[in-house]
Formats: sequence, structure tokens, C-alpha cells
Amino acid sequence: MTATAANQETPVFPVTLCVMTLNEAHNIARCLDSVPFVDEKLVIDSGSSDATCDIAAAHGAKVVQHAWLGFGPQRNFATTQAKNDWILALDADESLTPALVAEFIARLPAVLESSAAGARLRRSAWYMGAPMRWYRPMVGEKIGRLYHRERARWTDVRVHESLRFEGGVLEFREAFLHHQSPTLVHKSLKVLRYSELKALDWAERGRGPRMFECPFVFATTFFKDYVIRLAFLDGWRGFAVAHVAANYAVYKRLRLYELTVNPASRQEAAAILERHGLDR
Repeated sequence: MTATAANQETPVFPVTLCVMTLNEAHNIARCLDSVPFVDEKLVIDSGSSDATCDIAAAHGAKVVQHAWLGFGPQRNFATTQAKNDWILALDADESLTPALVAEFIARLPAVLESSAAGARLRRSAWYMGAPMRWYRPMVGEKIGRLYHRERARWTDVRVHESLRFEGGVLEFREAFLHHQSPTLVHKSLKVLRYSELKALDWAERGRGPRMFECPFVFATTFFKDYVIRLAFLDGWRGFAVAHVAANYAVYKRLRLYELTVNPASRQEAAAILERHGLDR
């Protein structure tokens, strides 16, 4: 069932858009405005010190403040705050394309009446100021983002969370955009943050550091991304993205090793990350 928006050209559906934020003033308006067909926009903010919350409210979102729990747990908390059973999850640096909006409007009536658990969307990314054309993880990557909250749940991990569906899964054809890491500085800071979260998850699960893997992990990750995933066809930007991926694969293992031999480094690192706004 649909309701009619004040702008009669755009139907509105009982779907909640959920976005998690922390200091996303430069992104949040674009994200929220790209989704005109939902009847609720919900921002879960974990303590922004910029204008994120004011901008979100001005663009029609309900803002809920909640301490950061980790990516998976925070998304699951957001699910409990939505007024609708059907939820569309986006990151603040993501936005729908007009083509995907049109596909949503055409297909949502049937989706909402179905017994499907959710749907996977295609994501394309910008990197170093331009769209990637060939690198597979940044061109048409399929990820779960639309779901019924009684038929799907986010994995309870600090980072690299994903939806676990309990039922049929649909796929949308058109892509949404990931305005990823506008500079290598942004990307490097994200790698540092994600590595810490991944290393902590490994440490708490009792995984050993396996340092002997590091040389092989770097080589195999670079080869996989640069050759098999076609990064080489994106020129030097492809080389950069493959190199960063290989460094990330090794660094999180080095950090796990440090946590093992020097447990005090956990608190010391947490203080540094918090000081630089990278503690979530």
C-alpha cells in the first residue's frame, strides 16, 4: 500500500530510511534528499560535534542520539527505532541515483506485499575524485540494504557487518553511489579505524596473530584485487586501491599481534583514536 506525498508526483511508501552518523555534516543532506519515497527518515547519531543533527532535522529526519555500539549492533539498534517493518539502510556517504529511485517506486508495492526477507542493491563507488569503471568491488557490488526487520538481522560485529536474511532475497538492477573517501588521507584514516575494530574482534574471539601469513596475505590480496578483480584496468587509481587493500589485510594482523604481546596498547590506541575522532 502507498500513501500520496504532498508532491503528488512522488508516491510515499511505509519504509524507514536508517542512517548512522558521526560528524557527517558534509554528506547527510545529499543522502537524505536522495530518498524521496519513504515516509520516515531516521538518523542514529553517536555524538556529532558538527552540524550533522541540525542538517538532518532540516532535511526531514528524526534524529536519535545513541552511544556507539559497533557497526552491527548500532544498525540493529536503529532497526528497533524505526516505525516501519521495512527498512532501507544507507551510510551517510551513500546516495540513491535517480534511476534507482525510479526502480524503487516501480517495484516497492510488490516487494512490500511479498514474503521476501529483503533485497540486495548494487553499489558503485567514486575513488580519488572519479567513478571506478572496472574494479569489481567498486562497480556493481551487491550488498543487502533493504530488509524486513522480522526476517533479517545485522551481524553483531564491530566492523564489516552484513545482513543475514531468513527468507527469499530479491535484487535491484540499478546502482546507488558510494562517495568513498574523497582523498587517500580519508581512506588511510578509515583503514586505521577499521583495522583496530577488526583486530579487537579477533582478539576477543581468541584468534592468534599468525604472523607467518603476512607476506603471503599482502601478495595474494594485491594480486586478487589488482588482477582478478580488474583494478589494473582503472590505471593508477586501480593500483592505489589494490595497494591500500593489501596494506589493510596485513596491518590488521600486525595490530592483532601487538594486542597479543602488549595488551596495554589497547587503551593507549583507544585514547589516540578518540582524540582524532576515530573511536567508532
